[in-house]
Amino acid sequence: MIVSVGEAMVEFAPVEAGRYARAFAGDTLNTAWYLARLGRAVRYLTRVGADGLSDRFVEFLSESGIGAAPVARDPERTMGLYMIQLDGAERRFLYWRDSSAARRLADDPTALDAGLADATLIHVSGITLAIIGARGRENLHAALRRAREAGARVSFDPNLRRRLWPDDASAREAQATMYAATDIALPSFDDEAALWGDATPQATAQRIAAQGVAEIVVKNGAGAAFVQADGATGEVEATRAAAARDTTGAGDSFNAGYLAARLAGRAPAQACDFAHGLAGEVVRWPGALAPAEAVARFAAVLG
Repeated sequence: MIVSVGEAMVEFAPVEAGRYARAFAGDTLNTAWYLARLGRAVRYLTRVGADGLSDRFVEFLSESGIGAAPVARDPERTMGLYMIQLDGAERRFLYWRDSSAARRLADDPTALDAGLADATLIHVSGITLAIIGARGRENLHAALRRAREAGARVSFDPNLRRRLWPDDASAREAQATMYAATDIALPSFDDEAALWGDATPQATAQRIAAQGVAEIVVKNGAGAAFVQADGATGEVEATRAAAARDTTGAGDSFNAGYLAARLAGRAPAQACDFAHGLAGEVVRWPGALAPAEAVARFAAVLG
């Protein structure tokens, strides 16, 4: 069982001039959704409100084949919201998340342990770390430590959003602490270069490996990803997307493709190639979540 941990948000994505489509998204939610579409058993651990929109989100999880048991309710808060702005296929986001219930998702250590119970793989992002605050991070790290002692592995996408951190030093400290509990790292090179000053994807991989992480894939947008795992290193070229429309969710779907392929027994480089193909399909569609039928052929390949 995979457990993805983080913040689900209401998404408004442009579909044509002046019109937006409403959906649910968020980095770790997107990864969970693609994992489910690829036939993996997955739950989502988050906190939402007690309102009608939050009710609809829980229904969405069930409809998507994602376990909703770890979803906590907060009568004082609701879900955050973001709007996608496009410049060609590249995206920028406007956020409304100050009252997001997900900021409290790690406040209760007992609920965390229950949500992570029987997990074989736990997926966390840098956004998760940023929104839950220092106390939440302490609780989450302790819960991850207990889960790893019980046999779970942890994947981590640093997914930097600088506006969520008080300063770069805080983000670096949180990432470094998280790597101590990480088995699979899935960073993006542009984020790592901005925060750490890494000159190349290889430098990113070497820095993270020095912190004890054994399996690392450094995503690099449309460029080649760098893989360091199983004692080998190398580049894997990205799939060139035909008619790219919206890059929202590309990295999240890559994460899902890589993790699903690894769980299916693919070698790291093969899993990276599969993940590139899935991300190349995802960017052809508006919003973070591509149509289920567009993902179905990738699920068939994995079996």
